[in-house]
Amino acid sequence: MQDCIFCKIVNKEIPADIVYEDDNVLVFKDIKPAAPIHLLLIPKKHISTFFDLQPEDNDIMGRVQRAAATVAGDMGLTERGFRLVSNCMSDAGQVVFHIHYHLLAGRPLQWPPG
Repeated sequence: MQDCIFCKIVNKEIPADIVYEDDNVLVFKDIKPAAPIHLLLIPKKHISTFFDLQPEDNDIMGRVQRAAATVAGDMGLTERGFRLVSNCMSDAGQVVFHIHYHLLAGRPLQWPPG
């Protein structure tokens, strides 16, 4: 999608502090971190919301989940853990309409979050 900021990051039209990349997934640091570690995990394929997922997207979404575990492990988070959260639609706080997860870690996190 031409006006999607995350698609522009995938296409290297906008810089990002990338911490992980493969053929299907991109992980980069959030520019407004809500925790000491705050990463965004996105499928490279543009999918606006969870409501737009198709059966053929099962594999790529699984790859996003696996990337979360890989990156968290690489960052030494296997003992303390992390939170993986996604917002779907405006009332939930989705601002960029390209499916993405926030990986939050580096401090004790409170519940409920919002």
